[in-house]
Amino acid sequence: MTSAEMPANPGSISTSHITSKDTHHSDPRNQAVGVYVTVHGHFYQPPRENPYLDSIERQPSAAPFHDWNERIHWECYRPNAFARVLNDQGEVTGIVNNYEYMSFNIGPTLMSWLERYDVEVYQRILEADAKSCQRLQGHGNAIAQVYNHIIMPLANERDKRTQIRWGKEDFRTRFGRDPEGMWLAETAVDYATLEALVAEGIRFIVLAPSQAQRCRPFPTANDPQPEWHEVGGSQIDPTRPYRCYLKSRLSNKSAVLSSVKDRAIADTNPQSLQDLPYIDIFFYDGPISRDMGFSDVVYNSHHFAGRIGSAVRGDHRQSQLISVGTDGETFGHHKKGTEKTLAYAFIKEFPSQGWTVTNFAHYLSLCSPTWEVEIKPVTAWSCAHGVDRWQEDCGCGGEGGIWHQKWRRPLRNALNWLRDQLVEVFEEYGNQLFRDPWQARDEYIQVIRDRSPANISRFLSRHQTHKLTAAEQVDALRLLEMQRHALFMFTSCGWFFEELSRPEGTQILRYAARALELGGDVAGVQLEKGFLKRLGLAPSNVDSFKHGGEVYRQLVQTAQISFKQVAAHYAISSLFNNHKQVETLHTKPLPGTKQPHPHQKRVYCYTVNEVDYQLQRMGSLTLAVGNLKLVSEITWESENLVFAVLHLGGWDFHCCIQLFTGRRDYSQLKEKLFTSLQQASAAQTILAMTQVFGDETFNLQNLFAEERHRIMRLLSQETLTRLDQLYTQAYRDNYGVLMAFHRDELAVPQELQVAAEIALGYRCMTTLRSLDQDITEPQLSWNHIVELEAIATEAKHLRCQLNIPEGKQMLEQLILRLLWRLLHDTNGNFAIEMQCLERLINVSYQLNIGISLHQSQELYFSCLQNQILPLCLTTLSDKEETSQCLQLLKLGQKLAVDVSAILNQFK
Repeated sequence: MTSAEMPANPGSISTSHITSKDTHHSDPRNQAVGVYVTVHGHFYQPPRENPYLDSIERQPSAAPFHDWNERIHWECYRPNAFARVLNDQGEVTGIVNNYEYMSFNIGPTLMSWLERYDVEVYQRILEADAKSCQRLQGHGNAIAQVYNHIIMPLANERDKRTQIRWGKEDFRTRFGRDPEGMWLAETAVDYATLEALVAEGIRFIVLAPSQAQRCRPFPTANDPQPEWHEVGGSQIDPTRPYRCYLKSRLSNKSAVLSSVKDRAIADTNPQSLQDLPYIDIFFYDGPISRDMGFSDVVYNSHHFAGRIGSAVRGDHRQSQLISVGTDGETFGHHKKGTEKTLAYAFIKEFPSQGWTVTNFAHYLSLCSPTWEVEIKPVTAWSCAHGVDRWQEDCGCGGEGGIWHQKWRRPLRNALNWLRDQLVEVFEEYGNQLFRDPWQARDEYIQVIRDRSPANISRFLSRHQTHKLTAAEQVDALRLLEMQRHALFMFTSCGWFFEELSRPEGTQILRYAARALELGGDVAGVQLEKGFLKRLGLAPSNVDSFKHGGEVYRQLVQTAQISFKQVAAHYAISSLFNNHKQVETLHTKPLPGTKQPHPHQKRVYCYTVNEVDYQLQRMGSLTLAVGNLKLVSEITWESENLVFAVLHLGGWDFHCCIQLFTGRRDYSQLKEKLFTSLQQASAAQTILAMTQVFGDETFNLQNLFAEERHRIMRLLSQETLTRLDQLYTQAYRDNYGVLMAFHRDELAVPQELQVAAEIALGYRCMTTLRSLDQDITEPQLSWNHIVELEAIATEAKHLRCQLNIPEGKQMLEQLILRLLWRLLHDTNGNFAIEMQCLERLINVSYQLNIGISLHQSQELYFSCLQNQILPLCLTTLSDKEETSQCLQLLKLGQKLAVDVSAILNQFK
């Protein structure tokens, strides 16, 4: 299907007639008529940020990507924002924003990461919800999620409330509207959770069919006491919404029936139901949803539509909803390329069946429940034992029974104990600072979303009991951060898998460590010993850990970060930075914060005010001494520190940190250290540093991983460059020998083949860096492209596989930059720029390094609709402009975009 054939409003084509009534003129977006389809994606990643840095550090297991969020983003989140519709030749006929047609929830912590990492995709998601609102009578595809994915039935009442309120507020500030529905982590639910949701104004939730216990139609005049139908074995009909009445315990509702006796009365007197609070529930189709995750049905749009069609009930009801749900990461990450299946299903397969693509809120607005449901007491979609997966050795997640999960209950007990201890700290000290500490916690999401100093000040002003001093402001923020980490330590992923020492379990223990540390900073309480004692009861499957206490000591305590470590990180890094420039190290500013002042720098979530900095070199020695004021952007804690760092050459660093004790002491310290350096003796300088600072030292290994790896690469660069030159010389000297081996089809000696691949890779990277610098100069760019073509030809003749992942990224970005300039810069030389771009695309493929032109495709496709096509249709009489149009269209062919329908008009 070409782009011209794409329906203007996919998913809103009139539905098929499944009743005997004439519905030909009915619009299924305004009136419940026909078959409706909802595909729900639960998009979520566990929070992975270092609790001290508010940033995700490199995760080697996600290679070649920086971390798992980034890897899954490029495999799933971005592809679904730009899902391709392809023709038989593999050319793009359409680019669909799947979020515009699927029901979805995206975990707030994941959305925060997306907002920082890829604002284009983030905006596509927001726009998708807005467009679905326009298409579906104000009901958007997005629903909220409990904030950091805790198992709600295992949370206390306060934590339930905060999770819902944070989830709602996060949703509201992003999507600009109140959420109608909310996704529960693992769909874990009990009646107390439903009551909390109702109290916060949530209209509906989505559950698995196995979570229903029994259902019945609403009472009518003809049938005032309808019979209950037991559906505990997943027999519930998922094609309709249900209403779940809360017949007990919701104390703030005057009409609530508060006892078992009252519930019995309600069952015999159905008219009283209308006075009860309730929440509506959708149960997704279990078999189809299971097939989506565990079979190949989602690899083909036609098969997918057929599978959904098999669930349509032929019982002449006026309307019905076929809803399916699964992890959103299924589409592209777990099942590569299946975002294309969704895209084609949404715009072609479903409408061709006469089905209306909708979401839960829209369908609920058209078709209110006519059936009541009662749910099982405590259930979740990923555990057959209620919610034991998050508290007991139930076998779920046990990877075939090789390892036990006896650690789950002690871990849960230890964290519950710590939570309760921190509650006492929060209430005792919070009451001195906040008018209502728990209301302040519930509204702290406003600060999490915007950490600008002005917003934090406004927040504190609203909640403070009196005008807080600077020290009290720090304690107030520490208390709230303590509570944030106390919530994060219950993130469900920590229990989900087979072993406590996995990254997920370690991560929630890191949140716990940060929470108890903050509690200690405010109240002086020592909770770590008691926490460790309880963790010691959690047996590990890994011999080197033995139990949770050792996991904590080996993997958590060693990762804790102090202000001195941040200062040491800055000090050692400063030797490799241009000190005349502002450095923003490794992370974008937190939402709401500004770029540092020219006299400030950032190290993750710390602002570094450089009061003084001096550097001297003596032979192979380099000494830097400085005075820093570090400020946490999160808690406003600050420390004034002095550092000295000595680089002895190579990998050897000697760094010392101490508190600033006054300008006079600092001046004497500098004089002593720089005087010792004049002797050009490393031993004398280190001795002087020890006399001034004491024995505590830091070295390269103490740097945060990101910066350590950067400096390691810098320190290795000279050696690598020498090796590249040696391999290049060996390649040149033996070029004729290499060609002879290939000519006679003999196996090339490994040493010579490796030399050729390294030499050509080095030459290619050198050329690409030059092209990157000269990209705005057409003639220089042309020369570099010619050189790349020569390299590609040599590599092909010698059967060399170039291993240059950095070169792949550079080529993709260079092509994107050239394309943007060609399409948007009216002052450029069209003919030369077009030739450069075409040849660069050609040589990129010839180099055989696996480039992806997806972003260039997206840019071209957007301009095709808005710019190129209108131009082509209005310039048929102008030869020069017609020639440009033809070149632009042929460029589309080179980018694998289907432009055949437009090209045919020029024949």
